[in-house]
Amino acid sequence: MNGFLVIFFTQQNRRYQGKMLGDWIVDLAKEMGLRGATLSTGIEGFGHTGRMHSSHFFELADQPTEIRMAITEDESERLFRRLEVEDISVFFLKTPIEMGFAGRKAESLQSFQAP
Repeated sequence: MNGFLVIFFTQQNRRYQGKMLGDWIVDLAKEMGLRGATLSTGIEGFGHTGRMHSSHFFELADQPTEIRMAITEDESERLFRRLEVEDISVFFLKTPIEMGFAGRKAESLQSFQAP
């Protein structure tokens, strides 16, 4: 199956509607019935402004955060339409991919379709 790997980049201290932006995006993906989303925090990084973001002993809120999703073209279109409506700005990468399941029991999982 073909689709997209979508990765959003933000910081742990960015908030939207009272939640951390990364958590909000994961919750949105679940609400929309997407196949899955993974939120990961990094140790250190810098963004388009050149400012360093990192975890510190006393302050973890500035950690870089990624939200990854492997989704179909239709799911991608629905997700980006929804984000366009929201009052946020978040950097992303969107890369075409081939996705599926591997292994002996993969055949039973291949029929999985998102709602």
